[in-house]
Amino acid sequence: MTRRELAAGALAAIAASRVSGQEKKKHEITSASVPTDPDAPGVQSGTLPEELPFGPTIEFVRRDAAARVEPFPMTDVRLLPGVFLEAQEANRAFLLAQSTDRLLHVFRVNAGLPSNAEPLGGWEKPDGELRGHFVGHYLSACALMYSSTGAQEFQIRGKYLVQELAKCQQKLGGGYLSAFPTEFFARLNARKKVWAPFYTVHKIMAGLLDMHTHGGSQEALTVVTGMAEWADQYSAAMPEEHMQMVLDTEYGGMNEVLYNLAAITGEERFARAGDRFTKKRFFNPLALRRDELRGLHTNTHIPQVIGAARRYEISSDQRFRDVADYFWQTVVETRTYATAGTSNNEGWLVQPNRLAAELAMGHDSNECCCCYNMLKLTRLRYGWSADPRLFDYYERALYNHRLGTINPVGETQYYLGIVPGSWRTFATKYDSFWCCTGTGVEEYSKLNDSIYFHDESGIYVNLFIASEVNWTGKQFRLRQLTKFPEEARTSFAVEAARPVKLTLHLRVPIWIAGDATVKINGTVSDVSAAAGSYLSITRTWKQGDRVEMELPMALRYEAMPDDRSLRAILYGPLVLASGVGKAGQEAGAMGPNLKKYPAPPIPSFQVGEKALAEWLRPTGEPLTFRAQEAGMTFIPFYKMTGQRYSIYWKIA
Repeated sequence: MTRRELAAGALAAIAASRVSGQEKKKHEITSASVPTDPDAPGVQSGTLPEELPFGPTIEFVRRDAAARVEPFPMTDVRLLPGVFLEAQEANRAFLLAQSTDRLLHVFRVNAGLPSNAEPLGGWEKPDGELRGHFVGHYLSACALMYSSTGAQEFQIRGKYLVQELAKCQQKLGGGYLSAFPTEFFARLNARKKVWAPFYTVHKIMAGLLDMHTHGGSQEALTVVTGMAEWADQYSAAMPEEHMQMVLDTEYGGMNEVLYNLAAITGEERFARAGDRFTKKRFFNPLALRRDELRGLHTNTHIPQVIGAARRYEISSDQRFRDVADYFWQTVVETRTYATAGTSNNEGWLVQPNRLAAELAMGHDSNECCCCYNMLKLTRLRYGWSADPRLFDYYERALYNHRLGTINPVGETQYYLGIVPGSWRTFATKYDSFWCCTGTGVEEYSKLNDSIYFHDESGIYVNLFIASEVNWTGKQFRLRQLTKFPEEARTSFAVEAARPVKLTLHLRVPIWIAGDATVKINGTVSDVSAAAGSYLSITRTWKQGDRVEMELPMALRYEAMPDDRSLRAILYGPLVLASGVGKAGQEAGAMGPNLKKYPAPPIPSFQVGEKALAEWLRPTGEPLTFRAQEAGMTFIPFYKMTGQRYSIYWKIA
């Protein structure tokens, strides 16, 4: 299955600076690292003709777009024992290891309040220009973990942080809240060098809003409203042309959080403020279905598209949906590796469908923040269409990019290296706090948020993860009992207070090898469905009903679009990897240092398409294969740790 097959038909429905210690310029890509000028505009800011989709002015009118399906609240979904619950528990340990007073230190110092806490390191150290960003992520993680697990310790921690941040905001005055002075924004306005102050403010605002919506904090809504009023005043004071230049500095998802706040409060002024964070020379080509992503910093721009998706949802403005649709399609189809990750040296370095060439240009591939944000965008788009093919991508990313990027103590990765000979590197507990540390603690706090969706009459099962969903309005509970992917099947047990008629929609993945067979209460059903669709069972369900679904998997290749001999090997949705030597371990490294530890030679193989299953044989261990002649063992990539690996091979 190719990336194009993954996305087929879903459109209508679907570093610059190198690392120096713990610091890097993550929001720039210079001509030294890409073969183009990343900031060369297609249309000059401030000179936008009226006929472009996004011209000189954008007017907001509230008109919510109808959703095709909606996710169940995370409070109604719980993980059951399995690899995802293990990842959630590792994240729990990392979150609880953090001191709230250490997290607050830089905020208190900036506000002139006393603090005796030991400062944190990495990107949270007191002179770091992104200081305070992780506190926003941490607030989100506490809120999401409380919603996902019901553990009150996370609500207590989150509310304490909100209470203390409110004191800092009051001391600073005017609604402003950050761990750095407003002088950073003066530099931004003057177009002087500064490391992304709105990026950090977005994280804090998003964390506060999550503490309100998921953590039950009314005070958090008051604090974030004050921040939004400050951002509204700051942006409204600028001429349009100048604001467009300000947007050349990374600003995270400021548009998204302002739209979210407008949706919650009904205050359209916040949506109008969000519109000022529309980077028009980025959005216009996308709305016209043109891929002009070459040279752009990847994770600067994905959050902006998430903002476009939210703008569509609260306005029904088709232009914003066009941006989200085409962006998703071109990234997934033409700029995504077998892992479902994207980016190299944090950017898109070449033209579409040149992935082998791009991979050869650097070793810092697959920034984890990018995958986190692509999953967010995918989830939003799925709600508009209920197209199951969107979850073929989501599943691929979840298993191959996200699941393996957390270790047993909850430390996460920055880059998921896929240059042959790479190895996994993880953050430290108190001296990293990278952007990917932040998105990591969020990711592993909400692993239950996309397993199940619903419409008025049925449940959509999109992921095969041991879990249960409680549809309280129908007094219907569905328990998914599975060891997938170690077993190629899943089953469902019904608990119903009374018989209830509804439809159970089971996703038939695009990778399925054969027919998806279903048994209902032990009897084979004649219901069928094609790969890439839903197998739908409508009946009156009662207590004790059971559904069993077989999901046969097979080995297959996936070739690079610009080098058909460079191939990954997949089994079902899983990318397989094999060890190619011991890793050069460095604690706290953002990615594998292939300059210090050059990659060993990667074997080449002469194996035809039809001979793959004969060459790579099951060993008897779950998801483990042996290429006897080559003397190599292949396992799922998410399980590969502690050694060098390759997922791409020269296979003739």
